[in-house]
Amino acid sequence: MTARLRTTGTSDARSAEPPGSRTGMTGPSGSRSAATERSGEPAAAPDTVAERLAALRAEFDGSFGQPVRPPDAEHAELLLLRAGGRPYALRLAQTSGLHPDRPVTPLPGPLPALLGVAGFSGAIVPVYDLAALFGHPGPERPRWLVLAAGAPPLALAFADLDGHVRVPATAIVTDGHAGPDGVRGMVALAGGTRPLVDVPATRALVHRLTGHADDAALPGAG
Repeated sequence: MTARLRTTGTSDARSAEPPGSRTGMTGPSGSRSAATERSGEPAAAPDTVAERLAALRAEFDGSFGQPVRPPDAEHAELLLLRAGGRPYALRLAQTSGLHPDRPVTPLPGPLPALLGVAGFSGAIVPVYDLAALFGHPGPERPRWLVLAAGAPPLALAFADLDGHVRVPATAIVTDGHAGPDGVRGMVALAGGTRPLVDVPATRALVHRLTGHADDAALPGAG
């Protein structure tokens, strides 16, 4: 079943609240853009980061007013992201929220991948750096948090959001691929092939690294 992502952002490239397809939707047009369309001239692109983020937020939030897409075994909706400078994809159905620039409170500890904790709807959720979990942490602090679906609570941090796409299920190959723990398969896209992050497998990886049972609360959860 296709997930309906709750977020303070959008689904398009580097969008603000982290991805037919919703990628074809357009945000609401103001009076200036309507006048531009009447004149036959191309609409001007946002000239500031704030305008771009606002436009993408409106686009993504508008998708919640659309009917829920029925289960479709022939397609998969994916978030396209970058962690540690490397491209990945992640199934939208395995997420429950996407947030840019969420405050994270650092926690002391021996595990470098644990960035700290963040608050989500009154719950304290541990935040792990996806690139560090996969063994290639980047120098920059990740700005995006994706809230994993399921329990125990878990948020994964990554640097950049490239977009949101809907692909045929046949584009995903899960057999015979050897990758880091947390990666289950590859997906062929127009811009190249990306490893597919599997949220349950990544949660299991975090449990192994922290020495907890698979159904136990992760460090920092509350």
